[in-house]
Amino acid sequence: MPKESAGILMFRRREGNLQVLLVHPGGPFWQKKDEGAWSIPKGELETGEDALAAAKREFQEELGTVIAGDFLALAPVKQKSGKIVRAWAVEGDCDTASIKCNTFTMEWPPKSGRNLEFPEIDKAEFFDLESAARKINSGQVALLEELKRKLG
Repeated sequence: MPKESAGILMFRRREGNLQVLLVHPGGPFWQKKDEGAWSIPKGELETGEDALAAAKREFQEELGTVIAGDFLALAPVKQKSGKIVRAWAVEGDCDTASIKCNTFTMEWPPKSGRNLEFPEIDKAEFFDLESAARKINSGQVALLEELKRKLG
């Protein structure tokens, strides 16, 4: 059975343009990756957990912000890894310069015996849809396309 994640696609309107919030994963593997590396704020579902509740929890863990609003369900997408991503769009705004996220520990460099701590995400930014389509994981592009269709 494939792993499942749940996430939030926050959007805002600026000067007639639709913008979406994406996050860049933290840690040394992602440090120099940009196009195709970004994602919506998301995380794995815990056993028996409601998917929207998980999406809200992950948003708060990754950005340090409680999310509220009218959530618009988007069709689940399947990433190349096989992971299913369930997502909800919500209109909102946040200060991307002051994100506060959880950290994780990993051995770095590999086989060094040293465990270092890294942020789950190292940055968050709003992008117009065209830029977001280049930045986001290719398996999540359909979320952007659906949002654009639903908002007209």
